[in-house]
Amino acid sequence: MSGALSILYVEDDRRAAAEIQELFSANGDRVTWEATGSGGLLRAGMEDFDIIILDRMLGDIDGLTIVHRLRESGVGTPVLMLSALGRTTDRTEGLEAGADDYLAKPYEACELQARVQALHRRASGREHSAVILYGAFECHVKARTAFRQDRHLALSPREFELFRYFIENAGETVTREMLLKDVWNMSFDPQTNVVDVNIGRLRRKLEDGFDTPALETIWGSGYRLLDGR
Repeated sequence: MSGALSILYVEDDRRAAAEIQELFSANGDRVTWEATGSGGLLRAGMEDFDIIILDRMLGDIDGLTIVHRLRESGVGTPVLMLSALGRTTDRTEGLEAGADDYLAKPYEACELQARVQALHRRASGREHSAVILYGAFECHVKARTAFRQDRHLALSPREFELFRYFIENAGETVTREMLLKDVWNMSFDPQTNVVDVNIGRLRRKLEDGFDTPALETIWGSGYRLLDGR
C-alpha cells in the first residue's frame, strides 16, 4: 500500500455509508460521504480525491448521469460504481458512462477494498512516463493531454486512456479482447459495441482536420495506430 487514500463515497443509504466509512477508516483511509448525487457531483468537481465510490441508484441524480457529467467536465478521478443491478448489460452501461470499474451488490468487503486499491495503482501508474512520442502524435501521460502535429486533441478521460493504450502499442494490432481487459478492466466480452463506439469517437477526434488517417481497422483482428504524418 502506498499511503492513505482520499475517497469520495456517494450513497443515499446512511447505514451503508457508515459501513464503508468504518471499513476504509480502519486502514487509515479518509472517506468523505455525500448523501445526494448533486452533492457528490459538486464535491467531486471542487476537491481532489484518489477514488470515487458511487452508488448507481440515488434519489436525485442517478450514478450513470453523475459519472457522465464528471467525465464531460474533465474530472478524471477513478470511479468505482456500486449497484444492486449486476447483469452484464448493467455493468456495461456503467462502464460506457465512464466508470472505471463496476461492482454488484451484495459484495464482500475484501473485494471492494481490493478493487479500490487496484484502481489507485492503475491511476498512479499513469505518471511513470512523462511523454510518449510516435510519428506526429504526442501523449503527455502526467498531464493527460494528447497532440497531433502539435495540435491539441480534446479527448475525454476514456478517449485518452484508449489513445494512451494505442500509442503504448504503436504500430501493433490491438485486439478487442486487449482493450476490454486493459482499458475497461473486463475479463469478459459484454457482447455490446462499447469498444466500437469509443473507437469511433476517438478516431473522429484524432482525424478531424487532418488529411491522413490515424487509426486503421484490421478486419477480423482489431485496430492499429498509424504514425499520423
